[in-house]
Amino acid sequence: MVRSARRIELDRRESAWVRDAQRGSAAAVEHLFRSHWPRAHRAALLVVGDAAAAEDIAQESFLAAVRALDRFDRRRPFGPWLHRIVVNRSIDWARARALRRELSADDAPEPAAGERGGPDNAERLAAVLADLGPEHRAVIVLRYLLEYTPGEIAELLALPRGTVNSRLRRGLDRLETVLREDDE
Repeated sequence: MVRSARRIELDRRESAWVRDAQRGSAAAVEHLFRSHWPRAHRAALLVVGDAAAAEDIAQESFLAAVRALDRFDRRRPFGPWLHRIVVNRSIDWARARALRRELSADDAPEPAAGERGGPDNAERLAAVLADLGPEHRAVIVLRYLLEYTPGEIAELLALPRGTVNSRLRRGLDRLETVLREDDE
């Protein structure tokens, strides 16, 4: 794989920020935060589907990463390491939310017929993504929205590549089924 000169320069700058952050530089931590916050927040939001929770998860994940910088290998890129923390925390939050929802399902009122409006495509896709399990949603977000390869996702989530491919396939199949049913 050939990397562009721009990418190499960005990697060097990031490596310097990580090194300086490991040595206690608040400015370096701020550079890392500004550089990685948008994608970390987006990943959390797309996995959990709740803006307030996504912000909390992304912030907590970044703090956890900063606290663990002494164990971080500077030869590796910081972004994928941070995304692993974000996605794992997002999956945990989504699982806990689903469990809470199951426990209180009997108390929840049923929506009135015709209560839903006509969502645009982005809202529709977000709603369909929200219906996926957190494990399937996470790999789809990492693959198609954050553009990681299946191999990178496997490494990020500490999963066998076959498991990642399986989750991608099942998640995409589910998305296709739901979207097709909505169109009919």
